[in-house]
Amino acid sequence: MSATRYTYLGPEGTFTEAALRTLPEAATRELVPMVSVPAALDAVRNGEAAAALVPIENSVEGGVTTTLDQLATGEPLMIYREVVLPIAFALLVRPGTALSDIKTVTGHPVAQPQVRNWLAANLPDALWESSASNADGARLVREGKYDAAFAGEFAAATYGLEALVTDIHDAQKAATRFVLVGRPARPAAPTGADRTSVVIWLGDDHPGALLELLQEFAVRGVNLVRLESRPTGEGIGTYCFSVDAEGHITDRRVGEALMGLKRICPQVRFLGSYPRAGVSRGDVRPLRPGTSDSEFLEASDWLTRCQDGRF
Repeated sequence: MSATRYTYLGPEGTFTEAALRTLPEAATRELVPMVSVPAALDAVRNGEAAAALVPIENSVEGGVTTTLDQLATGEPLMIYREVVLPIAFALLVRPGTALSDIKTVTGHPVAQPQVRNWLAANLPDALWESSASNADGARLVREGKYDAAFAGEFAAATYGLEALVTDIHDAQKAATRFVLVGRPARPAAPTGADRTSVVIWLGDDHPGALLELLQEFAVRGVNLVRLESRPTGEGIGTYCFSVDAEGHITDRRVGEALMGLKRICPQVRFLGSYPRAGVSRGDVRPLRPGTSDSEFLEASDWLTRCQDGRF
């Protein structure tokens, strides 16, 4: 395995690359762009890279389904950290292009809902066609296949384009969350401001099945920050659930919730416990009474005393 190589969703000039370069260790790694999220993750599975940075969630569109599905299937991988990057688009064009010249535009499918209103107001007759990434859209504009691309302003120099319009976003606080994914290993020590990610499969479809799953978290005071259903490919109506929860697997409330899920679900895939980006211990809401590690330990000791006849 190349311990110095990180892959990412390419080509050069993507928001994923920009997010990766915010990590201190990126300065000492070989950063290799890949054509797709599956390709970036497969490089880790095949031992060609130590880790991959891929988008997993957008504040406008929700989960990035390709990443969610890739992490739920195939050889297990684990998330080690996350990066949250504010997103604003630029309209990139070949030099000399005016707004009135633009008949076709391109960008990643996730970008379209983030610029839809701007596009309707400023280029209502332009034809949108999706590209593999925003940077790939810039490449296609350079090659003359489209008139303009929505991408990061920083991609303009890479592809010899000009930013005709900058700071385009329908949602003022749009952001994308990226995750650094590697092969499974012991999670890093808890920081007090962590996130735990899992994928959960229900045993059978019956009234209250999802409620039973959620209760494993709720009764232990574990807050969920994301819950999404994804089809398993085994037939209409058959889903697994991708879940992000506050806390670390070594927190007793989180560990016991995961054990509870393992008892009632045929499959639970642990994707990692890792620090939340931009969140410190002081930002975390106080725990519900009865859910701290010390209170779990006190209850366990009480049970042992009862079993020993030491009331």
